[in-house]
Amino acid sequence: MTSRKGTAAILGAGVIGAGWAARFALMGWDVRIFDPAAAAPQIVEDAFARARASLPALYDVALPDMGTVSFHDTIAGAVSGAVWIQESAPERLDLKQSLYQQVQEHAALTAILASSTSGFTPSELQAGATRPEQIIVAHPFNPVYLLPLAELVGSDKTDPALLDRAADMLTGIGMSPLKVRGEIPAHIADRFLEAVWREALWLIKDGVATTAEIDDAIRMGFGLRWAQMGLFETYRIAGGNGGMAHFLHQFGPALQWPWTKLMDVPDLDDALVDMIASQSDAQSGARSIAQLEAARDGNLVAIMRGLKARGAGAGAVLSDHEATIAPPAPNPDLPTPPRTMFRQVPGTWVDYNGHMNESHYLTAFSEATDRILLWAGMDAACVDQGHSVFTVETHIRHIDEVNIGDTISVTTRVLQGGGKKLHLWHELRVGERLCATGEQLLLHVDLASRRSAAPRADVGAWFTRAQAAHAALPDPDGLGRHVGQRT
Repeated sequence: MTSRKGTAAILGAGVIGAGWAARFALMGWDVRIFDPAAAAPQIVEDAFARARASLPALYDVALPDMGTVSFHDTIAGAVSGAVWIQESAPERLDLKQSLYQQVQEHAALTAILASSTSGFTPSELQAGATRPEQIIVAHPFNPVYLLPLAELVGSDKTDPALLDRAADMLTGIGMSPLKVRGEIPAHIADRFLEAVWREALWLIKDGVATTAEIDDAIRMGFGLRWAQMGLFETYRIAGGNGGMAHFLHQFGPALQWPWTKLMDVPDLDDALVDMIASQSDAQSGARSIAQLEAARDGNLVAIMRGLKARGAGAGAVLSDHEATIAPPAPNPDLPTPPRTMFRQVPGTWVDYNGHMNESHYLTAFSEATDRILLWAGMDAACVDQGHSVFTVETHIRHIDEVNIGDTISVTTRVLQGGGKKLHLWHELRVGERLCATGEQLLLHVDLASRRSAAPRADVGAWFTRAQAAHAALPDPDGLGRHVGQRT
């Protein structure tokens, strides 16, 4: 599947609406925004700045060219011609219903009209609408431009094909749509959050824990497990070899013990509000909201990239989406060395000097090698058949600085290919500026014997053609150079 690009209308540009706008725009959609609030443009600008610094850092390929972003004074101007309309207005049912009536006067009949509501059901939203079947729930999580989950909910008036189409579009912008089986207030995820939130309020009110201690209990413990495995798989492991059945038999009786207060809500009187606010100030008040948002985004990128490397949780969503936007294999007969990497430098690649750490130049060149090998036909199936490569020698020259947020590109030239040896020359640039070169010598190997061997026929033929195509180019500056050698 490829990313589906079109026009998205964003109605309401608060934190959630601005996050939707950034997600759509950075995935190549044109975005039209309607929000009469004076603060809306600044909220959107700030969200885009955070998104541009973090979303591309999740991927090892370049995102699509960013779509156009425009503000509109009228609902008609925003929604006319849009294929996706995302409403993120305040949680007032009468306001949303009134908004939909205006939207449907100008929206295309085939447009999807989705609400970001965290609590209302589709049936409630659809009441009084001209075309109730057009309205669904697409409930995201903040920050929308990073977190992939979107809960999709329809009513008995909703055509299942519309939900399928909505899921396809959301998948195309890198999200993970979860179709909720039936209408229920607060959908699925927020019902869990409410349960945890209620219990946290009681722990504070009863003097058992502070806001900082509760956050530590989550982020140092079960929060890490949930991020990569969720709830039920985590407990399945806790059951040992007996699995979930053993876990339920062993720990199920504890559910009858009066541990929690989930059925009661503490009175949020002034005393409790002041207690929570003062504890929160002591916990986080030294940092501004902007600093906290930057820290949150950086931490999410690091966690999600870690999960991506292991194909777990949200990382699996990233890997699947990346495959749809990765560049196609080039023609090996073209005389110009192909671009094997084009991506933003993630924050995790930067050292204490504020520039790309030397170890990640090797990472960049290694990923460029992997991509050209994949183009040549050395995919997972090829490796399963026993054909692979081992690196024998790598020489990297650091020529100019690369800084966080820079977009780097790597081109790869085949100096020798087709036989047992594979000799590659990489050049890493920021724009037109040459920042590093990498010379690599690899050997094709038979994984059964762990010795050098001829490559699989199609792989060898691809590299033979690429070597012939690049042979007319002059020798690159620095070819064969060793450390300390004078030019």
